Formats: sequence, C-alpha cells, structure tokens
Amino acid sequence: MLTYEEHDLLAQVAAMYYEQELTQNAIAAALGLSRVKIYRLLKQAREEGVIRFTIAWPLQREAELEQALRRAFGLREALVLRPGGSDVRYALARLGQLGARYLEQMLHDEMMLTVCLGRSTYEVIHAVQPGFADRVNVVQAVGSLALTSPELDSAALTRTLAGKLGGVAHYLVAPLVADSGADAEVLRSQRDIRRVLELARQADVALVGIGNLDPETSEFVRGGYLTADELAGIRRAGGVGDMAGQIFTLNGQADNSGFNRRVVGLNLTELADVDTVMAVALGQEKRDAVVGALRTGVIDVLCSDAATVQAVLESR
Repeated sequence: MLTYEEHDLLAQVAAMYYEQELTQNAIAAALGLSRVKIYRLLKQAREEGVIRFTIAWPLQREAELEQALRRAFGLREALVLRPGGSDVRYALARLGQLGARYLEQMLHDEMMLTVCLGRSTYEVIHAVQPGFADRVNVVQAVGSLALTSPELDSAALTRTLAGKLGGVAHYLVAPLVADSGADAEVLRSQRDIRRVLELARQADVALVGIGNLDPETSEFVRGGYLTADELAGIRRAGGVGDMAGQIFTLNGQADNSGFNRRVVGLNLTELADVDTVMAVALGQEKRDAVVGALRTGVIDVLCSDAATVQAVLESR
C-alpha cells in the first residue's frame, strides 16, 4: 500500500509527463531528481494504477465455438475471441480485456479471489477497470518466481488486483518451487504460509494461466528449478502443460515425476475445489496444454481465441 507521500509524488510525475507533456529530462530538472528516477516513477505509477490507460479493443466473440467448447468439455462458460489481427501482443491484450469484463461481472462484495502468475493473468488483471464498486480480497495462490519481468509474478499481480478491487492483498511469502518435496512440505507447514494457503483454498474464484512446457520459454528452466533435460524427460513421460505450477498430462492427470510436490501453492485437487476457476490461454502452440488442462476437471471457464479453440476441438 502506497503512503500518501509516495502516491502524491507518483501522481505529480504522471501529471507533468502525460498532462503537461513535459519531457522526462524536464521533470527531473524541476523536481531535482535523475532522469532514471523519473522513468522508474512513471513505471511504478503504471504498476500501482496511478496512471490508468484504457484502450477499447473490439471484443467480438465466436458463439458457435463457445457452444462447441462447452459441450466438448462440460464447461460452465467459454469465452472465445474472434480473430482481429496477427500481432500476438495485441491479441493477448484483447483477450485480457475479454476476461476482465467477464471477471468484473462475476465478482461482488466480500468475495475472495486467488491468482497465479503469468502473462495471460497479467493481461486480465491489467484490463480490470480501477474503482471497482465492491471490495474483493485477493490472495496469492502460489509462491513467487524469479522472473525476468517481475510484474508478471503472483505477488505483484495480487497487489495490483487488490488495489483495483478495493480489497486486501494476502501474500504467500515463499518461492514457487522448493529444492525438494520435503523442503516444500516444511514451507507449507509454516504458520503464515499455511494461513495464506488456507485462504486460497476458500476462494470463490481462481484466475489461472496455462503453460505449455516449452524448454525455450519455461520459467522453470530459466529459474533453475529444472534443467532443460529434466523438462524434456517430463515431456517424454507425458507432461504437456502446467497450471499454478502443477504439471499435468494430456489426459488430465497430475505429473508423477515428483516436481509437483516441490511447488508451494494450491495443487490441482485444491484448485478443483474452488467454486469458479477461470483459465486464460492463447496460441495454437498451447493446444495440447489446453486440452490437458481441460481434462483435469479443474477449469469452469475458459477464455481463449478462435484459432486456439479450433485447434483444441480438432485434436479431440
């Protein structure tokens, strides 16, 4: 939570840059700060919601694909975005807005929402409109991961979303992946971690992304939690994707390599017990991961794009 003085400085710098259209150098000179400091303050202002941009992307949906997806996997709801350009970055931003609008309609006062890390969940949270009328508390569903983009981590997402929803943020102060299953068990038994995990289990809504275990982009490999060879071994044994750090197979079963026991957070069984689990995924390269995720029985609402959903339905 920002102090009054911190919030005031962020707002002042933002107003000078966006409203008065001063350069970062001019702001730095006026405030007696370095240009690098001004850049960082502007970045923080965006992350804290002091600066609020709204780009109204067209959000047309594919009703036939939504119906086919609901029938094929027994989903409560399917949100399928109609194609609207070839740039993946913009497609993910549009998907985030689609997910955010649905999330806003679903949430109400005193709800508890639990969130996981990732680019897709970031886009949904980024698109949630600030000044939400109700108070929704937000709890971190999994531990933190040393990411090259820290704003994508679950702790940062928890803080941002709680600020937008006017609720309290509950942080899981632990790494996403422990060195061993035994170490993870010790962490989960600690009082503060145990308390937050229990709050996450009691959540009304969970927001998750779906990863596809690509060795070149895997945060498990980048973070040193798995070697590329170990991840390749998991894939050869049937692993196709992960949700909340939990790896699963194409038929929706939890991976039995032992990696999942090292994850500090909700497991697939606990996620399935949350009343509404909303998953967000984009990209045909995630086809098998999305199919496996749907077959876990965890997901109630899937938010995706037409090309991904078409590939998923054709693969059945």
